[in-house]
Amino acid sequence: MILAALSDYYEKLEESKKVATIGYATAPISYALVINSNGDLVDVEDLRDTSTKQIRPKSFIVPQQGIRTSGIAPNIFWDKTSYVLGVSLTSKRIKEEHEAFVQFHFNLIKDSDDLGLQSFLLFLKKWDPKEFEKNNLLYPLKETILDSNLVFRLDGDLCYLHERKAAKELRSKLLSSTNEEEINTCLVSGEQANIERVHTNIKGVNGAQTAGASIVSFNKNAFESYGKEQGANAPVSEHAAFAYTTALNYLLRRDMTNRQRLQLGDATVVFWAKAKSQASIEAGEDLFAAFMDPEAKDEQEAEKLKRALEAVRQGRPLTDLNKELTDDIQIFILGLAPNAARLSIRFWQADSLQVFAKRLAQHYEDLRIEPLPWRTPPAIWRLLQTTAPIRNGKSKSEDIPPHLAGEVTRAVLTGNAYPYSLLSHLLMRFRADGEVTGLRVALIKAVITRFNRLTKTAKFKGEMPVSLDIANTQPGYLLGRLFAALEKIQQDALGGDLNATIRDRYYGAASATPAHIFPVLLRNTQNHLGKIRKDKPGLAVNREKIIGEVLDNIGSNFPKSLRIEAQGQFALGYYQQRQAFFTKKENIEVENLTEDTE
Repeated sequence: MILAALSDYYEKLEESKKVATIGYATAPISYALVINSNGDLVDVEDLRDTSTKQIRPKSFIVPQQGIRTSGIAPNIFWDKTSYVLGVSLTSKRIKEEHEAFVQFHFNLIKDSDDLGLQSFLLFLKKWDPKEFEKNNLLYPLKETILDSNLVFRLDGDLCYLHERKAAKELRSKLLSSTNEEEINTCLVSGEQANIERVHTNIKGVNGAQTAGASIVSFNKNAFESYGKEQGANAPVSEHAAFAYTTALNYLLRRDMTNRQRLQLGDATVVFWAKAKSQASIEAGEDLFAAFMDPEAKDEQEAEKLKRALEAVRQGRPLTDLNKELTDDIQIFILGLAPNAARLSIRFWQADSLQVFAKRLAQHYEDLRIEPLPWRTPPAIWRLLQTTAPIRNGKSKSEDIPPHLAGEVTRAVLTGNAYPYSLLSHLLMRFRADGEVTGLRVALIKAVITRFNRLTKTAKFKGEMPVSLDIANTQPGYLLGRLFAALEKIQQDALGGDLNATIRDRYYGAASATPAHIFPVLLRNTQNHLGKIRKDKPGLAVNREKIIGEVLDNIGSNFPKSLRIEAQGQFALGYYQQRQAFFTKKENIEVENLTEDTE
């Protein structure tokens, strides 16, 4: 299914000339060696992109690169300097690589009468790697040209050597050569075709090998069956293998304008759309990109996303937002993670844009708490980052637990329950670093809310209110509110510049074993209230009112322990009560009480 969808997407990309045709691929090229009809080097053309501060090679469509692992495999009419010129800063087998490049092209071109190709052969005959240091065209460029990729051009031509008609015909001849023993039924197309033995590497997955990794690979006997070798164990035609790898490498391109690629934990994610019209495809991909990464927006884009989410919640068709957002738009999303020389499929989902939009809108609704701890809905990567440890006020994406990245994303895209392990992981983070952030609390609220809604045998039936609910009598929620009130009293009494509050010392114990901690905290609070009464009697009355209200609902005894779900409610009650202390309404109430007591 994955390879078939990618192969179909390749056909669209080829039709719009965004990718190379079969037998060709894009590669970073730095220089072109310009030769004359006698095979002499007459110029070196700098092809690099100098439009930015960081000078980089430009991407050119060239004959497809051969598979290189431990073997030597020259490219056709282009390659890096160790192959083309026999010089390198890094290669340990320069002589063998250069000889292979020369011999390969002699065998390929020897019968051709094309002027450009014969001039290329003359260059290969004349060139001696020892001349590099004496060459006044090449040696001055040694800092940048060594180990870069080179192409050729015949002096006076407007095209490069590999673009000449004769060169293309030779490339086609190589592609059309078949081995009857390799013909089999392609698992992608269902047709009889020549099977690709070794698939092109996939590049651009974070954490994978820089040379690329494979989705389909059989490099040991243990992976093979029935005496078949390499790609014959999962027969995919040469055309289908080229199509899916080209499409996937296009999606994974590292380009600032590429909105079809994002990082979620250790998973590199790509997505694409399928529809009848190109306009619908582009509109669908733009909207899905906005849903998946809503934080990368300016004010205008943020407002569009808000209207889109509201339309989905109300059940209105997406065409109300944009006539190009037709019902036939299908979205495909693939998550890849590195696994040595191979790639693991973290998740794969395919459905209509309308279905994905509804699921994402429900996801954001399940997350919603008030006051909102975000200006735009948080992206999945932002939520995942909250599961990582906070060090020096920051968290790093590489610290995100690998299993959570795939499970959380899958839950968002399918509408199923979030992994319940996420709840215990977030509670553990509270105890470890003491950071009860809005995003973490929102994620806890979402986990419990969705689990209760979707699971008939839910372990916990307590409500997870969107905003502060003073009528909520669930023990966990009440204790969270109480803890927030006690912490605020401590800050009111001792000032806001405390190095540590009771949250830093007692949060974990208070949320897990309240009967052991709260009596101690309440005794200390009386001292703090006594200090507040001297300066702000109205504020002291207000704080005592909240404590009394909560204690009346809890009863005479504190619970000895709280289950994990109740600890989640504790976090929500703590966060919402703490946020309420900073609202204008609460401040006005304090001022009025102060005036009354005076």
